[in-house]
Amino acid sequence: MSTEVLDRIPAHAGAPAHAHADTHGHDHAHHDTSANTVFGFWIYLMSDCIIFAGLFAAFAVLRGEIAGGPSGKELFELNYVLVETFLLLFSSITYGMAMISLQNRSLSRVMVWLGVTFLLGLGFMAMEINEFHHLIAEGAGPGRSAFLSSFFTLVGTHGLHVASGMLWMIVLMWQLSKKGITPTLAKRLTCLSLFWHFLDVVWIGVFTVVYLMGAL
Repeated sequence: MSTEVLDRIPAHAGAPAHAHADTHGHDHAHHDTSANTVFGFWIYLMSDCIIFAGLFAAFAVLRGEIAGGPSGKELFELNYVLVETFLLLFSSITYGMAMISLQNRSLSRVMVWLGVTFLLGLGFMAMEINEFHHLIAEGAGPGRSAFLSSFFTLVGTHGLHVASGMLWMIVLMWQLSKKGITPTLAKRLTCLSLFWHFLDVVWIGVFTVVYLMGAL
């Protein structure tokens, strides 16, 4: 997906014919740099996988250490978390629509779909913050037990990643409004796409391991 998007954004649209030979080497170097950037971002995502794998492992070990406090079965509301899940999954679909619009070089549609994605992410974050507030108000904060410490760390780390992705999205939307679609911004949108879909995959793991299994 990433190379297709980047290859369809011409770096020298409208250049005179006699300049094509001179810019061929530059174009080739540009595509190599873009490919290296995306590959480097994949490496970053793999390192993030290691972080989340450690957090999942810690939660799996500590999930039974409730220290006489409430367990996941007493705390988690699956219907509430299911709404959160749908918000994040739909945001992945809308970001995919933004990438399709990018391939078609439709700036207005890219901006619209990015805006929808941002709002869905905002809804997800609002629900997660509300959940944390509700748990802490009930005395089930991260200091109550090892189980809750691991829960807040795992889910909170994912939430921080979502917030970072939303901030990144705002910056890209501002840059798109100023510069339009450029090869550089197309590369950045591609990297954010990888990041956003990665967060969806991690959340499916969180929903299954933390909430679904914890509520049983």
